[in-house]
Amino acid sequence: MAGLAPDGSQYDSRQYDSKMNEFLSDDGKEFFTTYDEVYESFDKMGLKENLLRGIYAYGFEKPSAIQQRGIVPFCKGLDVIQQAQSGTGKTATFCSGILQQLDYDLLQCQALVLAPTRELAQQIEKVMRALGDYLYVKVHACVGGTSVREDQRILAAGVHVVVGTPGRVFDMLRRQSLHADSIRMFVLDEADEMLSRGFKDQIYDIFQQLPGKIQVGVFSATMPPEALEITRKFMNKPVRILVKRDELTLEGIKQFYVNVDKEEWKLDTLCDLYETLAITQSVIFVNTRRKVDWLTDKMRSRDHTVSATHGDMDQNTRDIIMREFRSGSSRVLITTDLLARGIDVQQVSLVINYDLPTQPENYLHRIGRGGRFGRKGVAINFVTRDDERMLADIQKFYNVMIEELPANVADLI
Repeated sequence: MAGLAPDGSQYDSRQYDSKMNEFLSDDGKEFFTTYDEVYESFDKMGLKENLLRGIYAYGFEKPSAIQQRGIVPFCKGLDVIQQAQSGTGKTATFCSGILQQLDYDLLQCQALVLAPTRELAQQIEKVMRALGDYLYVKVHACVGGTSVREDQRILAAGVHVVVGTPGRVFDMLRRQSLHADSIRMFVLDEADEMLSRGFKDQIYDIFQQLPGKIQVGVFSATMPPEALEITRKFMNKPVRILVKRDELTLEGIKQFYVNVDKEEWKLDTLCDLYETLAITQSVIFVNTRRKVDWLTDKMRSRDHTVSATHGDMDQNTRDIIMREFRSGSSRVLITTDLLARGIDVQQVSLVINYDLPTQPENYLHRIGRGGRFGRKGVAINFVTRDDERMLADIQKFYNVMIEELPANVADLI
């Protein structure tokens, strides 16, 4: 199965799988064990009440494939190698595993997470804070390009978790501003990226400073030999969780943005586009259930025919609406992310992000499609001034260029 590596280049996941399978320990037995338990809901994972509150408040409703398999073994203190593409929910997997195990009465660094870039480290810090909001977790991102003194001040005041880039983290350990004695969990995120950026020696140096008995989690889209070598050196009977990449891709989808400047101008923009929409099957994504209802009412009051579905509707109603949409008797569907993964997007040739997703990961689930059908599609993103940052994040995350919508949009669909 060919796919996209994080840098946008092609790779063949079968090659990586065979490398993984050849990776045997010295006595010829397989180095890792597999872990097959699957938890269909967050409620069944035995998580702390206040962690669950944080997970739901963050907007997660149902765990992704990696979360269904990966959170519980991490919570049990096992060493884990979790292999899954970017955008599959890895961050929340290890954040939940860490948050579940922290001793909140001990204001000392108990978990260290390393990431290859400042942006990713800051993103992880945000997710960790949000999920741990009701646990009053203290998290700090130690990254280059920021004040060393400020880092030292925050670390001296006490934190539960440090997320950082290898250079700055090693510097803090060396200066003894970051004390390693209470660290019990060590996570390498995007390990393949980190190694390809030449951080290998620094990761080894950091590991030397950590206590002997420590839980290690390695998260990576691909497993090149250097990443396997690291897991071999540092890990104890790791559990390997491999989530096959979704057969989703952004290939063949033309992506555009429309500058709407202000939120209140989106509705008129959508109505201007509606004549074009009605020709084809389209899905319009908004970020909240309330907004689904609001937009549906607004569109209907302007005599546009639309269907709507969201998580507050009972399953039966949702099924009927989806049947109508699949049969083509309704052509425009307004919905939230909850259903992004459940819509068989094959027959949909236009997706409109009325609201940009709150996390770049969800962009793929909204507009991605099984590339093997080779259908062309168009995605149009409404961008207000406040969204410019998120649009930039999405382009970087997927290594795509999103251009301004040209006037002849009808010819593209």
